[in-house]
Amino acid sequence: MLMDFILLFLFAGVPYYLVFEKTNILGKEKIFYLSSLLVIIGMIVFNVTEKTASVPFAIIALMASLFSLYKANKTTNLYKLSYYILFFNAPMLIMFQTKESTLYGVSLLVTLLGIFMMGKYYERNYGSANYRPITGITLVTPYAGLMLTIYLTALALYPPFPNSLMFLNGILNSDLCTLWYIAVVVIFFGNFLIAVRVMAKTVFGKPNTNVHYIDLAPKERWLHLTMFIILLVLSIVGLKELLA
Repeated sequence: MLMDFILLFLFAGVPYYLVFEKTNILGKEKIFYLSSLLVIIGMIVFNVTEKTASVPFAIIALMASLFSLYKANKTTNLYKLSYYILFFNAPMLIMFQTKESTLYGVSLLVTLLGIFMMGKYYERNYGSANYRPITGITLVTPYAGLMLTIYLTALALYPPFPNSLMFLNGILNSDLCTLWYIAVVVIFFGNFLIAVRVMAKTVFGKPNTNVHYIDLAPKERWLHLTMFIILLVLSIVGLKELLA
């Protein structure tokens, strides 16, 4: 019971919703770092204890997940989107087996770190991580458009990106039940629909003529290339797990 509480606390964004959402103790950037750290601690605890959450706590995690999905759908801030989606995926981190949970968690964190870094790019060049006025970036900032497309495609659980492979591997190695089917459908379509919605409002569309577009700087390109290579490595790991 205690371990269930601990995992729910670490994975589902409980500290954020109870403390940080309505205070200015931490900025949006630090909230993402803290949330990611808590998830990493949760994965370590999960590996040490190898305990699967009970059904009642899985249900609570799923309900919290739906609330995070609602928040993710409402925001146009890439910083907030990154940690809302992290919280949204809590049921999978709790319900997968230990190894599968860790692999999916790592690939998810890498993808969301990429989206978070794109938020920093937006804030540095456009004054805010709000993506609403910055439309059609593929046409005018091809490097930024490419990287954001990659991260959102990975988030949408498209193969051969690692998120989809780890997600499928987790499904194949889990004990199925009615709650499990519901969680899989909710998490899969939630990730997909949020990623597609953001992609439609950023990558595609007509560029805003009132905005002076600035592409990724050379150093940023190398950094995002490194992130892409990490995603490729994780894809290979995910494929090996599926074929094992």
